[in-house]
Amino acid sequence: MTTRRLTEAAASISELKANPIKVAMSAGGEAIAVLNRNEPAFYCIPADTYEFMMDHMEDLELLSIAEARRNKVIIKVNLSDLCA
Repeated sequence: MTTRRLTEAAASISELKANPIKVAMSAGGEAIAVLNRNEPAFYCIPADTYEFMMDHMEDLELLSIAEARRNKVIIKVNLSDLCA
């Protein structure tokens, strides 16, 4: 069975166990496929890349909410009415 690998860089689980920081830094900030028996078990990415991905996913979720609300009726509210 062939498995799709989504990265250029790869390392075995044994390499990761032996020196995790070296493996993580070896791809120059790109994701690394961690292989178990020559098949991707998981991907290892730097913290700043993970943060970027999470921010991007949040932006996509907010865009989806905004698109869903685009044609909804707008109700004007006075801030002082809410505080009373």
